[in-house]
Amino acid sequence: MVPLNVIQSEQPARHGGRAWPRLRSALLRAYRLAVVLAIVLLIRRHYARLRIDGDAPISVAEVRPIFPAATALKLDPSERLGLFVLDPSGNQIGYVLRTSPLSDKITGYAGPTDTLIALDPAMTVVAIRIRSSWDTKTHVHDVASDHSFMSLWNGKTWEQVAGMDPKAAGIEGVSGASLTSLAIANGIQQRFRTVTATDAAPLKTRWSPRDWGLLAVIAAALVFSFTGLRGRTWVRRGFQVILVGYVGFWNGQLLGQSLFSGWSAHGVPWHLAPGLVLLAAAALAVPWTSRRALYCSHLCPHGAAQEWVGRLSRWNWHLPRGVERGLRWLPGGLIGLAIIVTILNTPLDLASIEPFDAYVIRSAGIATVVIAVVGLIAAAFVPMAYCKYGCPTGMVLSFVRAHGAADRFGRRDLAAAVLVALAAALYLNYDVLHRWILRG
Repeated sequence: MVPLNVIQSEQPARHGGRAWPRLRSALLRAYRLAVVLAIVLLIRRHYARLRIDGDAPISVAEVRPIFPAATALKLDPSERLGLFVLDPSGNQIGYVLRTSPLSDKITGYAGPTDTLIALDPAMTVVAIRIRSSWDTKTHVHDVASDHSFMSLWNGKTWEQVAGMDPKAAGIEGVSGASLTSLAIANGIQQRFRTVTATDAAPLKTRWSPRDWGLLAVIAAALVFSFTGLRGRTWVRRGFQVILVGYVGFWNGQLLGQSLFSGWSAHGVPWHLAPGLVLLAAAALAVPWTSRRALYCSHLCPHGAAQEWVGRLSRWNWHLPRGVERGLRWLPGGLIGLAIIVTILNTPLDLASIEPFDAYVIRSAGIATVVIAVVGLIAAAFVPMAYCKYGCPTGMVLSFVRAHGAADRFGRRDLAAAVLVALAAALYLNYDVLHRWILRG
Protein backbone atom coordinates (compact mmCIF):
# COMPACT_ATOMS: atom_id res chain seq x y z
CA MET A 1 0.00 0.00 0.00
CA VAL A 2 1.29 3.45 -0.91
CA PRO A 3 1.46 5.82 2.07
CA LEU A 4 -1.08 8.65 2.06
CA ASN A 5 1.62 11.33 2.26
CA VAL A 6 3.21 9.99 -0.94
CA ILE A 7 -0.13 10.12 -2.76
CA GLN A 8 -0.67 13.68 -1.55
CA SER A 9 2.81 14.76 -2.66
CA GLU A 10 2.28 13.26 -6.13
CA GLN A 11 -1.10 14.92 -6.78
CA PRO A 12 0.26 18.48 -7.30
CA ALA A 13 2.85 17.13 -9.70
CA ARG A 14 0.22 15.33 -11.76
CA HIS A 15 -1.98 18.39 -11.66
CA GLY A 16 0.91 20.58 -12.75
CA GLY A 17 1.74 18.10 -15.48
CA ARG A 18 -1.79 18.43 -16.86
CA ALA A 19 -1.78 22.21 -16.56
CA TRP A 20 1.41 22.84 -18.53
CA PRO A 21 0.22 21.33 -21.86
CA ARG A 22 -2.95 23.42 -21.67
CA LEU A 23 -0.96 26.57 -20.90
CA ARG A 24 1.47 25.77 -23.70
CA SER A 25 -1.39 25.30 -26.15
CA ALA A 26 -2.96 28.61 -25.10
CA LEU A 27 0.36 30.44 -25.48
CA LEU A 28 0.89 28.95 -28.94
CA ARG A 29 -2.59 29.98 -30.04
CA ALA A 30 -1.95 33.50 -28.77
CA TYR A 31 1.40 33.58 -30.58
CA ARG A 32 -0.11 32.43 -33.88
CA LEU A 33 -2.93 34.94 -33.72
CA ALA A 34 -0.39 37.64 -32.86
CA VAL A 35 1.66 36.70 -35.94
CA VAL A 36 -1.34 37.17 -38.23
CA LEU A 37 -2.32 40.43 -36.54
CA ALA A 38 1.26 41.73 -36.70
CA ILE A 39 1.40 41.24 -40.48
CA VAL A 40 -2.05 42.80 -40.95
CA LEU A 41 -1.14 45.79 -38.75
CA LEU A 42 2.15 46.35 -40.59
CA ILE A 43 0.32 46.38 -43.92
CA ARG A 44 -2.42 48.61 -42.51
CA ARG A 45 0.09 51.06 -41.06
CA HIS A 46 2.08 51.03 -44.29
CA TYR A 47 -0.93 52.04 -46.38
CA ALA A 48 -1.97 54.63 -43.80
CA ARG A 49 1.51 56.11 -44.10
CA LEU A 50 1.25 56.09 -47.90
CA ARG A 51 -2.08 57.89 -47.78
CA ILE A 52 -0.62 60.48 -45.43
CA ASP A 53 2.94 60.82 -46.72
CA GLY A 54 2.70 59.51 -50.26
CA ASP A 55 6.07 59.78 -51.95
CA ALA A 56 7.19 62.77 -49.85
CA PRO A 57 6.92 62.11 -46.08
CA ILE A 58 6.62 65.07 -43.73
CA SER A 59 9.69 65.23 -41.48
CA VAL A 60 10.24 66.61 -37.99
CA ALA A 61 12.77 69.07 -39.39
CA GLU A 62 10.08 70.41 -41.72
CA VAL A 63 7.61 71.21 -38.94
CA ARG A 64 10.13 72.46 -36.38
CA PRO A 65 10.11 76.05 -37.73
CA ILE A 66 6.39 76.11 -36.84
CA PHE A 67 6.62 73.97 -33.68
CA PRO A 68 10.14 74.51 -32.24
CA ALA A 69 9.66 71.86 -29.52
CA ALA A 70 8.74 69.11 -32.04
CA THR A 71 10.73 65.91 -31.64
CA ALA A 72 8.46 63.27 -33.22
CA LEU A 73 5.52 62.76 -35.54
CA LYS A 74 2.83 60.16 -34.91
CA LEU A 75 0.39 58.84 -37.50
CA ASP A 76 -3.24 59.75 -36.93
CA PRO A 77 -5.29 56.59 -37.63
CA SER A 78 -8.47 58.60 -38.29
CA GLU A 79 -9.77 59.73 -41.66
CA ARG A 80 -8.02 63.08 -41.25
CA LEU A 81 -4.86 61.41 -42.56
CA GLY A 82 -2.47 63.67 -40.72
CA LEU A 83 0.30 63.53 -38.14
CA PHE A 84 0.34 64.45 -34.47
CA VAL A 85 3.32 66.65 -33.55
CA LEU A 86 4.86 65.54 -30.25
CA ASP A 87 7.28 67.23 -27.85
CA PRO A 88 10.11 65.42 -25.95
CA SER A 89 7.60 64.27 -23.29
CA GLY A 90 5.26 62.77 -25.89
CA ASN A 91 2.64 65.49 -25.49
CA GLN A 92 0.76 66.70 -28.56
CA ILE A 93 1.74 70.24 -29.43
CA GLY A 94 0.30 70.39 -32.91
CA TYR A 95 -1.02 68.62 -35.97
CA VAL A 96 0.19 68.66 -39.57
CA LEU A 97 -1.10 67.36 -42.89
CA ARG A 98 -0.42 67.80 -46.57
CA THR A 99 -2.79 68.46 -49.45
CA SER A 100 -1.12 65.91 -51.70
CA PRO A 101 -2.11 63.38 -52.93
CA LEU A 102 -5.81 64.00 -52.09
CA SER A 103 -5.87 67.37 -53.87
CA ASP A 104 -3.51 66.58 -56.75
CA LYS A 105 -6.33 66.82 -59.31
CA ILE A 106 -6.57 70.55 -58.60
CA THR A 107 -3.95 72.13 -60.83
CA GLY A 108 -2.78 75.68 -61.29
CA TYR A 109 -1.00 77.09 -64.30
CA ALA A 110 1.13 74.02 -64.94
CA GLY A 111 0.33 71.47 -62.24
CA PRO A 112 -0.70 70.75 -58.63
CA THR A 113 0.95 72.11 -55.48
CA ASP A 114 1.60 70.18 -52.29
CA THR A 115 0.87 72.39 -49.27
CA LEU A 116 1.67 71.75 -45.61
CA ILE A 117 -1.02 72.85 -43.16
CA ALA A 118 -0.15 73.15 -39.46
CA LEU A 119 -2.80 73.25 -36.74
CA ASP A 120 -2.65 73.61 -32.96
CA PRO A 121 -3.98 70.86 -30.63
CA ALA A 122 -7.45 72.45 -30.83
CA MET A 123 -7.39 71.90 -34.61
CA THR A 124 -7.09 75.57 -35.52
CA VAL A 125 -4.81 76.50 -38.42
CA VAL A 126 -1.61 78.28 -37.37
CA ALA A 127 0.35 78.26 -40.64
CA ILE A 128 0.61 76.92 -44.17
CA ARG A 129 3.76 76.25 -46.16
CA ILE A 130 4.31 75.30 -49.80
CA ARG A 131 6.21 72.03 -49.83
CA SER A 132 6.60 71.41 -53.54
CA SER A 133 4.85 72.24 -56.78
CA TRP A 134 4.61 71.23 -60.40
CA ASP A 135 3.63 74.79 -61.22
CA THR A 136 5.90 77.48 -62.65
CA LYS A 137 8.69 78.29 -60.17
CA THR A 138 8.31 82.06 -60.40
CA HIS A 139 4.57 81.80 -59.72
CA VAL A 140 5.17 79.55 -56.73
CA HIS A 141 7.78 81.98 -55.37
CA ASP A 142 5.38 84.92 -55.74
CA VAL A 143 2.68 83.07 -53.80
CA ALA A 144 5.04 81.95 -51.04
CA SER A 145 6.25 85.54 -50.65
CA ASP A 146 2.75 86.99 -50.28
CA HIS A 147 2.23 87.07 -46.49
CA SER A 148 -1.38 88.19 -46.81
CA PHE A 149 -2.31 85.17 -48.90
CA MET A 150 -0.27 82.68 -46.83
CA SER A 151 -1.98 83.79 -43.60
CA LEU A 152 -5.57 83.72 -44.89
CA TRP A 153 -6.34 80.44 -43.08
CA ASN A 154 -4.71 81.26 -39.74
CA GLY A 155 -7.15 81.07 -36.84
CA LYS A 156 -9.75 79.04 -38.74
CA THR A 157 -11.04 75.70 -37.46
CA TRP A 158 -11.19 72.51 -39.51
CA GLU A 159 -14.89 73.00 -40.21
CA GLN A 160 -14.39 76.61 -41.22
CA VAL A 161 -11.66 75.73 -43.70
CA ALA A 162 -13.76 72.87 -45.09
CA GLY A 163 -16.73 75.19 -45.62
CA MET A 164 -14.69 78.05 -47.02
CA ASP A 165 -15.36 78.74 -50.70
CA PRO A 166 -12.28 80.61 -51.98
CA LYS A 167 -14.29 82.48 -54.59
CA ALA A 168 -17.08 83.44 -52.18
CA ALA A 169 -14.48 84.47 -49.60
CA GLY A 170 -13.07 86.96 -52.07
CA ILE A 171 -9.78 85.18 -52.67
CA GLU A 172 -8.88 86.48 -56.09
CA GLY A 173 -5.37 85.10 -56.08
CA VAL A 174 -1.92 86.60 -55.95
CA SER A 175 -1.25 89.15 -58.66
CA GLY A 176 0.74 87.56 -61.46
CA ALA A 177 0.22 84.07 -60.05
CA SER A 178 -3.55 83.87 -59.75
CA LEU A 179 -3.93 80.34 -61.13
CA THR A 180 -1.25 78.99 -58.78
CA SER A 181 -2.65 80.72 -55.70
CA LEU A 182 -6.25 79.78 -56.46
CA ALA A 183 -5.20 76.17 -57.00
CA ILE A 184 -3.51 76.22 -53.57
CA ALA A 185 -6.63 77.73 -51.96
CA ASN A 186 -8.94 75.20 -53.61
CA GLY A 187 -6.58 72.36 -52.77
CA ILE A 188 -6.59 73.28 -49.07
CA GLN A 189 -10.37 73.59 -49.00
CA GLN A 190 -10.79 70.29 -50.87
CA ARG A 191 -8.40 68.51 -48.51
CA PHE A 192 -10.39 69.56 -45.43
CA ARG A 193 -13.81 69.16 -47.04
CA THR A 194 -13.16 65.56 -48.14
CA VAL A 195 -12.54 64.43 -44.57
CA THR A 196 -15.40 66.47 -43.12
CA ALA A 197 -17.83 64.95 -45.64
CA THR A 198 -16.64 61.45 -44.72
CA ASP A 199 -17.15 62.11 -41.01
CA ALA A 200 -20.56 63.72 -41.49
CA ALA A 201 -22.08 60.91 -43.54
CA PRO A 202 -21.18 57.53 -42.09
CA LEU A 203 -21.88 54.64 -44.40
CA LYS A 204 -24.75 52.31 -43.56
CA THR A 205 -24.49 48.55 -43.63
CA ARG A 206 -26.52 47.10 -46.48
CA TRP A 207 -27.66 43.49 -46.48
CA SER A 208 -28.28 42.07 -49.94
CA PRO A 209 -29.84 38.69 -50.82
CA ARG A 210 -26.30 37.41 -51.44
CA ASP A 211 -25.33 38.32 -47.87
CA TRP A 212 -28.37 36.61 -46.38
CA GLY A 213 -27.72 33.53 -48.53
CA LEU A 214 -24.12 33.40 -47.38
CA LEU A 215 -25.24 33.78 -43.76
CA ALA A 216 -27.55 30.78 -44.17
CA VAL A 217 -24.68 28.71 -45.60
CA ILE A 218 -22.43 29.71 -42.67
CA ALA A 219 -25.14 28.64 -40.21
CA ALA A 220 -25.50 25.27 -41.97
CA ALA A 221 -21.72 24.79 -41.94
CA LEU A 222 -21.65 25.45 -38.18
CA VAL A 223 -24.28 22.76 -37.70
CA PHE A 224 -22.20 20.32 -39.76
CA SER A 225 -19.06 21.23 -37.85
CA PHE A 226 -20.47 20.85 -34.32
CA THR A 227 -22.95 17.99 -34.73
CA GLY A 228 -22.96 14.44 -35.98
CA LEU A 229 -24.76 15.51 -39.14
CA ARG A 230 -21.42 15.66 -40.96
CA GLY A 231 -21.26 11.87 -40.64
CA ARG A 232 -24.35 11.38 -42.80
CA THR A 233 -22.89 10.96 -46.24
CA TRP A 234 -25.90 11.84 -48.38
CA VAL A 235 -26.54 15.07 -46.40
CA ARG A 236 -22.89 16.10 -46.67
CA ARG A 237 -22.80 15.40 -50.42
CA GLY A 238 -25.92 17.48 -50.96
CA PHE A 239 -24.43 20.36 -48.99
CA GLN A 240 -21.23 20.18 -51.06
CA VAL A 241 -23.31 20.59 -54.21
CA ILE A 242 -24.73 23.78 -52.67
CA LEU A 243 -21.21 24.97 -51.87
CA VAL A 244 -19.97 24.51 -55.42
CA GLY A 245 -23.14 25.67 -57.17
CA TYR A 246 -24.34 28.48 -54.93
CA VAL A 247 -21.34 29.74 -52.94
CA GLY A 248 -18.88 29.18 -55.78
CA PHE A 249 -20.57 29.85 -59.11
CA TRP A 250 -23.61 31.89 -58.06
CA ASN A 251 -22.66 33.90 -54.97
CA GLY A 252 -18.95 34.12 -55.73
CA GLN A 253 -17.91 35.49 -52.32
CA LEU A 254 -14.86 33.41 -51.41
CA LEU A 255 -11.87 33.94 -49.15
CA GLY A 256 -8.43 34.33 -50.69
CA GLN A 257 -5.12 36.14 -50.51
CA SER A 258 -6.33 38.97 -52.76
CA LEU A 259 -9.22 39.57 -50.36
CA PHE A 260 -7.08 39.52 -47.21
CA SER A 261 -4.48 41.71 -48.91
CA GLY A 262 -7.07 44.33 -49.83
CA TRP A 263 -8.69 44.31 -46.41
CA SER A 264 -5.34 44.61 -44.64
CA ALA A 265 -4.38 47.58 -46.78
CA HIS A 266 -7.66 49.46 -47.04
CA GLY A 267 -9.96 48.21 -44.31
CA VAL A 268 -12.85 45.78 -43.98
CA PRO A 269 -15.98 46.66 -46.03
CA TRP A 270 -18.54 46.07 -43.28
CA HIS A 271 -21.11 48.25 -45.01
CA LEU A 272 -20.85 46.70 -48.48
CA ALA A 273 -20.29 42.99 -47.82
CA PRO A 274 -21.41 42.05 -44.29
CA GLY A 275 -21.95 38.42 -45.28
CA LEU A 276 -18.41 38.07 -46.60
CA VAL A 277 -17.01 39.76 -43.49
CA LEU A 278 -18.90 37.31 -41.26
CA LEU A 279 -17.61 34.44 -43.40
CA ALA A 280 -14.03 35.56 -42.83
CA ALA A 281 -14.65 36.10 -39.12
CA ALA A 282 -16.12 32.62 -38.71
CA ALA A 283 -13.32 31.05 -40.78
CA LEU A 284 -10.73 32.51 -38.39
CA ALA A 285 -12.54 32.45 -35.05
CA VAL A 286 -14.02 28.95 -35.12
CA PRO A 287 -10.77 27.03 -35.67
CA TRP A 288 -8.89 29.27 -33.23
CA THR A 289 -11.40 28.66 -30.43
CA SER A 290 -12.71 25.16 -31.10
CA ARG A 291 -10.19 23.24 -33.28
CA ARG A 292 -12.88 22.88 -35.99
CA ALA A 293 -11.70 23.57 -39.54
CA LEU A 294 -14.93 25.32 -40.45
CA TYR A 295 -14.03 26.94 -43.78
CA CYS A 296 -11.73 24.33 -45.27
CA SER A 297 -13.94 21.40 -44.30
CA HIS A 298 -17.44 22.83 -44.69
CA LEU A 299 -17.43 26.11 -46.63
CA CYS A 300 -14.81 26.10 -49.38
CA PRO A 301 -16.31 25.25 -52.81
CA HIS A 302 -12.94 24.21 -54.22
CA GLY A 303 -12.39 21.86 -51.31
CA ALA A 304 -15.82 20.32 -51.89
CA ALA A 305 -15.09 19.92 -55.61
CA GLN A 306 -11.77 18.20 -54.84
CA GLU A 307 -13.48 15.81 -52.46
CA TRP A 308 -15.99 14.85 -55.16
CA VAL A 309 -13.20 14.27 -57.68
CA GLY A 310 -11.27 12.17 -55.21
CA ARG A 311 -14.26 9.96 -54.46
CA LEU A 312 -14.98 9.39 -58.15
CA SER A 313 -11.34 8.59 -58.92
CA ARG A 314 -9.80 5.11 -58.79
CA TRP A 315 -6.25 6.34 -58.26
CA ASN A 316 -4.50 7.14 -55.01
CA TRP A 317 -0.87 8.06 -55.54
CA HIS A 318 1.67 8.52 -52.76
CA LEU A 319 4.21 11.22 -53.50
CA PRO A 320 7.88 10.56 -52.75
CA ARG A 321 8.76 11.84 -49.31
CA GLY A 322 11.19 14.45 -50.59
CA VAL A 323 8.68 15.80 -53.12
CA GLU A 324 5.96 15.97 -50.48
CA ARG A 325 8.20 17.87 -48.06
CA GLY A 326 9.14 20.34 -50.75
CA LEU A 327 5.53 20.93 -51.83
CA ARG A 328 4.45 21.63 -48.26
CA TRP A 329 6.58 24.79 -48.33
CA LEU A 330 4.72 26.12 -51.39
CA PRO A 331 1.75 27.69 -49.54
CA GLY A 332 4.11 29.48 -47.15
CA GLY A 333 6.09 30.78 -50.09
CA LEU A 334 2.89 32.08 -51.68
CA ILE A 335 2.01 33.87 -48.42
CA GLY A 336 5.44 35.52 -48.53
CA LEU A 337 4.79 36.52 -52.13
CA ALA A 338 1.42 38.00 -51.14
CA ILE A 339 3.11 40.09 -48.43
CA ILE A 340 5.70 41.39 -50.91
CA VAL A 341 3.09 42.19 -53.56
CA THR A 342 0.83 43.94 -51.04
CA ILE A 343 3.45 46.16 -49.41
CA LEU A 344 5.34 47.02 -52.59
CA ASN A 345 2.06 47.36 -54.54
CA THR A 346 3.38 45.46 -57.54
CA PRO A 347 1.16 44.78 -60.59
CA LEU A 348 0.72 41.06 -59.83
CA ASP A 349 -2.94 40.17 -59.22
CA LEU A 350 -3.01 37.95 -56.14
CA ALA A 351 -6.23 36.34 -57.39
CA SER A 352 -4.07 34.67 -60.04
CA ILE A 353 -2.12 32.60 -57.49
CA GLU A 354 -5.24 30.78 -56.24
CA PRO A 355 -8.15 28.97 -57.95
CA PHE A 356 -11.05 30.70 -56.22
CA ASP A 357 -11.74 33.43 -58.77
CA ALA A 358 -12.23 30.71 -61.39
CA TYR A 359 -15.72 30.18 -59.95
CA VAL A 360 -16.59 33.79 -60.79
CA ILE A 361 -16.72 32.96 -64.49
CA ARG A 362 -17.53 36.49 -65.65
CA SER A 363 -14.21 37.88 -64.40
CA ALA A 364 -11.98 34.82 -64.07
CA GLY A 365 -8.45 35.24 -65.37
CA ILE A 366 -6.55 32.57 -67.28
CA ALA A 367 -4.06 31.91 -64.47
CA THR A 368 -6.71 31.27 -61.82
CA VAL A 369 -8.67 29.00 -64.17
CA VAL A 370 -5.52 26.99 -64.93
CA ILE A 371 -4.75 26.61 -61.22
CA ALA A 372 -8.34 25.48 -60.54
CA VAL A 373 -8.32 22.90 -63.34
CA VAL A 374 -4.86 21.58 -62.47
CA GLY A 375 -5.86 21.35 -58.82
CA LEU A 376 -8.95 19.29 -59.63
CA ILE A 377 -6.98 16.99 -61.92
CA ALA A 378 -4.35 16.53 -59.21
CA ALA A 379 -7.12 15.63 -56.73
CA ALA A 380 -7.96 12.63 -58.93
CA PHE A 381 -4.53 11.17 -58.15
CA VAL A 382 -3.62 12.68 -54.76
CA PRO A 383 -6.62 13.25 -52.45
CA MET A 384 -7.17 16.96 -51.71
CA ALA A 385 -3.88 17.75 -53.44
CA TYR A 386 -4.37 21.50 -53.69
CA CYS A 387 -5.49 21.83 -50.07
CA LYS A 388 -2.41 19.95 -48.90
CA TYR A 389 0.27 21.41 -51.12
CA GLY A 390 -0.91 24.61 -52.77
CA CYS A 391 -3.40 26.66 -50.74
CA PRO A 392 -1.96 29.71 -48.92
CA THR A 393 -5.37 30.71 -47.54
CA GLY A 394 -5.88 27.23 -46.14
CA MET A 395 -2.44 27.42 -44.53
CA VAL A 396 -3.34 30.66 -42.75
CA LEU A 397 -6.55 29.13 -41.39
CA SER A 398 -4.74 25.95 -40.40
CA PHE A 399 -1.98 27.96 -38.74
CA VAL A 400 -4.33 29.75 -36.33
CA ARG A 401 -6.29 26.56 -35.62
CA ALA A 402 -6.02 25.14 -32.11
CA HIS A 403 -4.47 21.67 -31.92
CA GLY A 404 -5.00 20.72 -28.30
CA ALA A 405 -2.67 20.01 -25.41
CA ALA A 406 -0.23 18.05 -27.57
CA ASP A 407 0.56 21.12 -29.70
CA ARG A 408 4.16 22.36 -29.71
CA PHE A 409 6.20 25.14 -31.28
CA GLY A 410 7.43 23.85 -34.64
CA ARG A 411 8.92 24.79 -37.98
CA ARG A 412 5.78 26.51 -39.19
CA ASP A 413 5.84 28.79 -36.15
CA LEU A 414 9.43 29.70 -36.92
CA ALA A 415 8.53 30.26 -40.57
CA ALA A 416 5.68 32.54 -39.46
CA ALA A 417 8.14 34.64 -37.48
CA VAL A 418 10.24 34.93 -40.65
CA LEU A 419 7.16 36.22 -42.52
CA VAL A 420 6.63 38.87 -39.83
CA ALA A 421 10.28 39.87 -40.18
CA LEU A 422 9.80 40.05 -43.97
CA ALA A 423 6.78 42.35 -43.59
CA ALA A 424 8.67 44.54 -41.10
CA ALA A 425 11.72 44.77 -43.38
CA LEU A 426 9.56 45.78 -46.35
CA TYR A 427 7.74 48.33 -44.21
CA LEU A 428 10.93 49.91 -42.88
CA ASN A 429 12.73 49.94 -46.23
CA TYR A 430 9.82 50.75 -48.51
CA ASP A 431 11.21 54.06 -49.78
CA VAL A 432 14.50 52.49 -50.88
CA LEU A 433 12.80 49.47 -52.45
CA HIS A 434 10.22 51.62 -54.21
CA ARG A 435 12.88 53.82 -55.80
CA TRP A 436 14.78 50.70 -56.87
CA ILE A 437 11.65 49.24 -58.48
CA LEU A 438 10.96 52.49 -60.34
CA ARG A 439 14.52 52.58 -61.68
CA GLY A 440 14.16 48.96 -62.80
